[in-house]
Amino acid sequence: MLLTFGVTVLPDPPHTRFVELMQLAEEHGFEYGWTYDSHILWHDAYPLLTLLAANTDRLKFGHCVTNPGTREPTVTASAYATLHAISDGRAVLGIGRGDSARRVIGYQPVKMAEFENSCRMMKDLMNGRPVEWNDKELELEWAKGRPKIPMYIAAYGPKALAVAGRIGDGVIIQLADPVIIQWIMEQARAAAAEAGRDPDELECLVCAPSMITDDIAEAREAVRWFPAMVSNHVMDLIERYGENSEIPKDLTEYVKARKFYDYKDHSREGAAHGEFVTDEICDRFSVIGSIDQVREKLRELDSVGVDHFNIYLMTHGQEDTLATYGREIIPELKGAAV
Repeated sequence: MLLTFGVTVLPDPPHTRFVELMQLAEEHGFEYGWTYDSHILWHDAYPLLTLLAANTDRLKFGHCVTNPGTREPTVTASAYATLHAISDGRAVLGIGRGDSARRVIGYQPVKMAEFENSCRMMKDLMNGRPVEWNDKELELEWAKGRPKIPMYIAAYGPKALAVAGRIGDGVIIQLADPVIIQWIMEQARAAAAEAGRDPDELECLVCAPSMITDDIAEAREAVRWFPAMVSNHVMDLIERYGENSEIPKDLTEYVKARKFYDYKDHSREGAAHGEFVTDEICDRFSVIGSIDQVREKLRELDSVGVDHFNIYLMTHGQEDTLATYGREIIPELKGAAV
């Protein structure tokens, strides 16, 4: 097994707690520390990522995910090149079209053509290569000759997945359902091949909450908010592609029972908007259950080609989750690869 492990911590006040959890993750053998980028709901993430650069030693870090619409994309590219410089090459960029960051301030997600153009430009600019943007020749001279900052693109639908395949170093998938993951990666890899890229080079990054407990009812309640959050993206897909598209029913069916979504409780355990989510969907989309069930699910994800598992740490018992992974999951699953 070649899975790498990461953790996503909300940029919630107080900032000291954010740093503390990330340091704990590093101590427990996690290789990546991710955070959201929604500047009204929580702290702005850039100062927190700067604190991470200064207060961790090995942890790679970045947004899961930012977007090219809240900030002008050259600003984001320069910010990442700067984070990379001050952290001795540990910055990693996750990017999508913008959900809460955009909708909360009255904007829609970034349009697909603008998204693709921005991603293409940012990938070059932040890695020290010259770009043309708004009829201007731009270059970050000081960013040349550094290790690469990878760009991972979050996507569910065919058009965004095609962008990920053409431009991204990997695909960020917010759910842990192996059937849907395989369909998503097939779409992205087909686009990569069509663009003359090596489809096997495209990494698969899966993000989902994980609760290790023998009380499955407790675990399901703790993660019910997560498929509700994913449903925001699924509703967009249905609006764009219709009810009967090529998108798997495994992804689209469950949202029919959805009634509302309140961004004030975005990614919050116990959020009322999660009530429509069934136990079956909690099990499919998350990584929950006894230690053996969690190991089995992670092995299944590995078997379908997942490269990275990113725990969304927005559940209770955060220290326990990090410690159990550090003690009983990461060493064992890493050991299986030897």
